[in-house]
Amino acid sequence: MVKKLIIIILTTVLIACTTSKKCCAQKLGIEDFKDMLKYSTFYAAVNGGTSLSDVDVFSVDNGLSTQTVSTPYDYNFTIGLRKIARFGYENKAQTFYDGTESNYSDAATVGKVRGVEYLFEVDYKRQEGVDYMDQHHFVRFSSDDGCPDELCVNFFALKLEYLEDGFADIKYFEASERYRHRKNANLSWNIGLTHRLAEPYGYNALDEWMLDNGNIHYTYLALQEGYTVDVYSSEYYNPAGELVATSAEVWEAVVVPEVLSDYTQKKRNELKKTIQHSLVVGFDYYKYSKNTWLHAWGSLMPYHYDDGSEFSYHNYVDGQWYDYSGGLIYGIKVNKQLGYFVEGKYNKYWNREWYDFKLGLNYTIF
Repeated sequence: MVKKLIIIILTTVLIACTTSKKCCAQKLGIEDFKDMLKYSTFYAAVNGGTSLSDVDVFSVDNGLSTQTVSTPYDYNFTIGLRKIARFGYENKAQTFYDGTESNYSDAATVGKVRGVEYLFEVDYKRQEGVDYMDQHHFVRFSSDDGCPDELCVNFFALKLEYLEDGFADIKYFEASERYRHRKNANLSWNIGLTHRLAEPYGYNALDEWMLDNGNIHYTYLALQEGYTVDVYSSEYYNPAGELVATSAEVWEAVVVPEVLSDYTQKKRNELKKTIQHSLVVGFDYYKYSKNTWLHAWGSLMPYHYDDGSEFSYHNYVDGQWYDYSGGLIYGIKVNKQLGYFVEGKYNKYWNREWYDFKLGLNYTIF
């Protein structure tokens, strides 16, 4: 993870150099770093709250007994650094960043202003008793004006991004470079290449254990993983020698799912990351007025280079596939009293999809 951050930071410096009025060959000084950090915000915050209520579990195996299952409190610790220009519809109602903001426009390919924008954010979370970590880091460069030549860097959009969503079980590093064609003041099209580094999604560690009838030979798998099965006495022991089940029903319903989950996760962790080169086409649309605004963007990857590796995603889908992402932010103030909005983003990469949205209305009562 540290290596990824170093790469992103160094790339930021490089891009900042290319967009500076100074020659790239000149040595970067303290003033250049001050310019990069100018108007940026460092933030750290902790949020917490009550999780699921306690649950009473009753048992009558040896008389009536009650066990209370408690879920620890939810929390979210966020730390980050951001320098992203707000679009016209983004009003900073809060005085401070607290890590709970839903900035859908961060996912857009092109920013509001010319030059470099960046975000580095890490979230440590516990939700409903499950701990996980989210990360979102990106450096975004966009510009399409002020260039006297027919073809120059100002007609390109560049973005480096690292995303880890623990809840959606997705993690990848992505770099994209795109040529932008501005149709008009509001709409632009783009085409280019994207490169993604991730685990080999599509790989199923249980395929080698599948039987002809579609079932899994889970007993042999458990024995390979160090479990001990005594069928005659109905005793089942884990690799540490602990008794984990005293009946076939408990073994199949409780222990076997854990065996399969642990084995799958172990095999996934053993695999090396794969890199995927893809063609990408997309658009960005932004129009804002005081009473109506629309911001939409989308990207489609219709073709992916097949390097013939064992864990290439091409092997799991028998050829090409479509990966895509997009977002929409729309709001309208009908009159002084009524207004409504729709916001959301959607992503589908490999066999993973994750999305979030919100919609609503405001009515001011005089």
